[in-house]
Amino acid sequence: MAFLLLLVMLTACAATPQDLSSKMFTFPEETQTANVRLTTSGQDFNAVTVCLRSITDLARSHALFSVSTPSRDNAFLIFKEAADDIISVDVVNNGARFGGQDYKLNMWHPICSTWDSESGLVQLWLDGKPSIKKFTRGSNITGPIVILGQEQDSYGGGFDRRQSFVGMITDVHMWDYALSSCEIQRYVDDRNFSPGNVLNWRALEFQTTGRVLIENKQLPCY
Repeated sequence: MAFLLLLVMLTACAATPQDLSSKMFTFPEETQTANVRLTTSGQDFNAVTVCLRSITDLARSHALFSVSTPSRDNAFLIFKEAADDIISVDVVNNGARFGGQDYKLNMWHPICSTWDSESGLVQLWLDGKPSIKKFTRGSNITGPIVILGQEQDSYGGGFDRRQSFVGMITDVHMWDYALSSCEIQRYVDDRNFSPGNVLNWRALEFQTTGRVLIENKQLPCY
């Protein structure tokens, strides 16, 4: 009963921006329903930076950040593939696979990705280490739905439990421009970075569905 009450409370206040600075989303089980839908401050983007921190023990493929539009199910997708060292980033249904990524299980990882439509280039940062840049596509992202916990195979749905995320996610930010490497390093170090102007973890509008918990961050004890 207490858990059901918590879900009702979260749903009721989801439309009000919340400061989640000391919080994290916990996805405790494999499911094709549990997700968090995030409300963006805009609806048309010709450049994007996304940063988040996550931890999981999943060896299979799983979605880390999923954006769909009415015409593109993978408008902007950060996706950990089953291969140990590959993270892919899809932009407007065109994917770039980044190899040699030291993605360890049961360890927190800061993950960022940048893209801009003018060059069509996308880049990935894992633990503050940049990948090479790769070409995807240059068209805008318009009318986005942003989902954590699932990979969208249709606009706002089409979930597959075999691609669901199990673990914890925190510090989700999204900007409508490509951050510089120094700005990304400040995010990684949690040191005086400018919060996202599209998604801001410190003032986040969201809607939870299914078994998703908001818990205190697990901080080191000194």
